[in-house]
Amino acid sequence: MSEEKVQIFGQDLCPYTSQARKDFSRRQIPFDYVNVLEDPAGLERMLKITKGRRKIPVIVDAGK
Repeated sequence: MSEEKVQIFGQDLCPYTSQARKDFSRRQIPFDYVNVLEDPAGLERMLKITKGRRKIPVIVDAGK
C-alpha cells in the first residue's frame, strides 16, 4: 500500500501557508502544494474537503 503525500491548499502570500510549507520541508515530509488562487480545480477540491469553508491553509494528511 503506497502512502499518499500530504496536500497543502493555500496561497503564496499567506504567512500561515508559507510557514506550513517551510515546516513540512524542514521535517522532510513530502507534500503537494496547491495554490488555490491559480488552480481552480484545486480550489474546488479544497472546498469539498472543507464543506465550502474558504479558510487557508488546509492540510490534508492520510485523507484527514
